[in-house]
Amino acid sequence: QVQLVESGGGLVQAGGSLRLSCAASGRTFSSYAMGWFRQAPGKEREFVARITWNYGRTNYADFVKGRFAISRDNAKNTVSLQMNSLKPEDTAVYYCAADESAGGLGRRVHEYEYWGQGTQVTVSS
Repeated sequence: QVQLVESGGGLVQAGGSLRLSCAASGRTFSSYAMGWFRQAPGKEREFVARITWNYGRTNYADFVKGRFAISRDNAKNTVSLQMNSLKPEDTAVYYCAADESAGGLGRRVHEYEYWGQGTQVTVSS
């Protein structure tokens, strides 16, 4: 059974940085794509970033380009999201997700079969 466990969330001041990690287990992920989504109170879950395990291809939501970077460590089965220049509007619960097929851009929630429990990121002004 696939398990995704996020860590690294917390409280940070605007302009600061956080690094989120997602530990994946229960499957061989070489053919998967991994994504990060976020959900703020009263809002829909939205795409943040994605990476494929095999080739490391990435894509990002426009609102994080140049500030966030997604990476993976194949040996540790870990996907990370480095978040810099954080803004109060980045405040949300951040979720790690796994897409078995790795097809498409992977910007939609329904493209992912497995989800972590989420980690809270709060950016104060």
